[in-house]
Amino acid sequence: MPEHKSCKKRLRSDEKKRVRNKYVKKSINTMIKKLKKISNKTEMEKMLPKIYSLLDKAVKKGVIHKNNANRRKSRLANFVSKFEF
Repeated sequence: MPEHKSCKKRLRSDEKKRVRNKYVKKSINTMIKKLKKISNKTEMEKMLPKIYSLLDKAVKKGVIHKNNANRRKSRLANFVSKFEF
């Protein structure tokens, strides 16, 4: 365990960040799973901007890297465009 006051504070702030990052990542993955379960292309296209928004907010908060978000957006766009039912 840390002895210095600043180290103790760092430990507390790291825990808060860890919980927030976990929540943001989990919500992104949940939305992506919901998108992939939808069987209607118009519903998918409506949901896509919401996921894009979540990804952009995660980048802004520093939870994920910009390239990671861009790669996910690209793959989701390809998935929706190639979808046939």
